[in-house]
Amino acid sequence: MNQYVTGAMIRRLREERKLTQQQLAEKMNVSDKAVSKWETGRGYPDITLVEPLAAALGVSVIELFSGEDVVNTNRAFQMLRMKLYVCPICGNIVQSAGEAVVSCCGITLPALEAESPDDGHPIRVERIEDEYFVTVSHEMSKAHYISFLAAVRDDGCEIRKLYPEGTAQARFRIEGIRYFCCYCNRHGLFQVPIR
Repeated sequence: MNQYVTGAMIRRLREERKLTQQQLAEKMNVSDKAVSKWETGRGYPDITLVEPLAAALGVSVIELFSGEDVVNTNRAFQMLRMKLYVCPICGNIVQSAGEAVVSCCGITLPALEAESPDDGHPIRVERIEDEYFVTVSHEMSKAHYISFLAAVRDDGCEIRKLYPEGTAQARFRIEGIRYFCCYCNRHGLFQVPIR
């Protein structure tokens, strides 16, 4: 049951709303025995009931699936807490200003953890007039490539999407940049601060 919707989550949310199994069952147009099976892990709610179940329990579908409350503890927005996510199926790049539950193509995405550049992913930053010219000396084949370069500023993130058989380089205006990131489709995220 932990792969779908957890029974413990359904029970906790139901009890927090001071609903009996019978009351939740009436809201869902199912029997109280069905709710009991969900909560004890002996059955699953039908997929058509997930959205109404989330609404009846006062949470989002993603919260219901993840088994965790999504609470915005990042009340003071700061880009240095920014998280990046990459979908392994479609390549979609998602950014958040802090902790989040992010899903794409039906899967929950983990936040990328940045590492310092290594010999295989050297990030070179050169200042040219009012821009930084960022290059990564890296293979750019269809099987192994740098997917994007990003500049994280005090007030936002600027992402340059790169493509196989192209070049791993981009220009960014200088103002407020704190660090640069590059994402290798095989080895993950690398980050270098501006000195």
